[in-house]
Amino acid sequence: MNPAPIISEPNYHAIKVIGHRNPDTDSICAAIAYSRLKNAIDVDHDYKPCRAGQLNRETKFVLDYFGESAPQLYADVSPQVRDVDIRLAEGVDGEMSLRRAWIKMRDENLDTLCVVDSERELKGLITVKDVATANMDGLDPEILAKSHASYQNVIDTIGGTVLVGDPTGMTVQGRITVGAGSAELMGRAIHKGDLVVVSNRSESQLTAIEMEAGCIVVGSGSEVSKTIRMLAEENNCLIISTPLNTYATGQIIAQAAPIRYYMLKEGILTFNLNSSVEEATKLMASVRHRYFPVLGDDGKYLGVLSRRNLLNLRKKQLILVDHNEKSQAAEGLEEAEVLEIIDHHRIGSLETDNPVYFRNMPVGCTCTIVYQMYKENDVAVYKQTAGLMLSAILSDTLMFRSPTCTPLDERSARELARIAGVDLESYADEMFEHGGDITGETAEQIFGTDYKVFTSGSFHFGVGQGSYMSERNRKAAEALVGPYLEIAREKQGLDYVFYLFTDVRNASSDLLMAGGDAAEVIDRAFHTTPENGMAVLPGVVSRKKQFIPALIDTLKHAQE
Repeated sequence: MNPAPIISEPNYHAIKVIGHRNPDTDSICAAIAYSRLKNAIDVDHDYKPCRAGQLNRETKFVLDYFGESAPQLYADVSPQVRDVDIRLAEGVDGEMSLRRAWIKMRDENLDTLCVVDSERELKGLITVKDVATANMDGLDPEILAKSHASYQNVIDTIGGTVLVGDPTGMTVQGRITVGAGSAELMGRAIHKGDLVVVSNRSESQLTAIEMEAGCIVVGSGSEVSKTIRMLAEENNCLIISTPLNTYATGQIIAQAAPIRYYMLKEGILTFNLNSSVEEATKLMASVRHRYFPVLGDDGKYLGVLSRRNLLNLRKKQLILVDHNEKSQAAEGLEEAEVLEIIDHHRIGSLETDNPVYFRNMPVGCTCTIVYQMYKENDVAVYKQTAGLMLSAILSDTLMFRSPTCTPLDERSARELARIAGVDLESYADEMFEHGGDITGETAEQIFGTDYKVFTSGSFHFGVGQGSYMSERNRKAAEALVGPYLEIAREKQGLDYVFYLFTDVRNASSDLLMAGGDAAEVIDRAFHTTPENGMAVLPGVVSRKKQFIPALIDTLKHAQE
């Protein structure tokens, strides 16, 4: 049995284009569209669209409509084992002899070998310490029989040549006996099936055959007479010749035992590609060997990891789209390297270690910016990509009803609709209707559909928004989410939580809230008195341009 070869894992060091937590349609579509643009204009690097949270129903509809796969989830961008240069060491067969294992460790400067089967399933590991201990304790004459060592291992270990018999598929059945002394002494020492190491003395060879030895190993490359060969064949006794002398053969023949007999089978410390480097570092300190098995995303053995590998950590390289605030970014952002930011929101609190390309425009949607960059770089926009960017613009601008919408947004959307081959108005109605359907959703799922956390001075607050074409869907969402707001506020340790349920057709929002004096804050910000925990905000449809600025201004005055 030979272990399957290692199949190279995909390139996990690609630059990741990623949106904010609780991603909306713009966040997902901008990541996909911008990664395609970057791959077209920068052939020296690989760009990969990612997401920092679960997809909402609207976005799922958009991706399905245009036949697009969801980007890979990266809720945490802190260093993982996949960001380290893993040593792609081949696994070894458990039938490998101790001798061969030692040679491999010596020649490849490894102190640990991983034992796998033909499907690359990890079966165990053996360390140089295990090999050394086996050799030092190798006084058991029955070790080859106990371990079911193959005669092929024996031949390999002693550099032997088969003179009589066929050892294929055969294992050692008896003890190891060194045939020394008189024929009488040998006769008392040898048992049926034993592996007997003898010299060139024909008397010793004959005695071993007569005592029904399973194999005779003849040292020093000595000749074996035709008579002895004939008798051995008649008695089903193997004869193996080795260039080693009798002493040396007796010393190393026990090293023919297979490593599966000595390997660690349970309690193996393994890592997968998603294991955090921080956790790996801690666990490695508790074990004495230097190399640890790494399993791929398929759960199969991939390679080994050492403490030295962790020193060569590559930070994840990111391009942020549709956000520029740390509180909205994936976990672990401070341990990653931000290369670019493409956004249309206010400039937040995010800091970077190095200068970055930052493109921020006062438009209604990130995909409007991305589309302009396609045109600036003279890169063709294909139908599928156009459909994604169109969807993002329609979503963020509420089909041009939002005050954040600019002439550039609307012009871009209509151009993209022509490229995508869809009727803009009917497609928008269908998209919003699917996005507003809450059938089977929990309060927490609806709440997290489009939700962000903000900071203003000492105040920390969350604002969510859902957009609905039908009153039925909007009222159902309000009834389900309303009681959950206080739970979310306490769970996240926030001062306030606000949630806008936006009526797209009538350009109005119902606002639900949680937090001590949240109603008073809203009264001061929008000059309306909430009733039963709800405020009706006519004309307010934009969280970014209408709700957040008014709220922050009110909170700032409260701190003066």
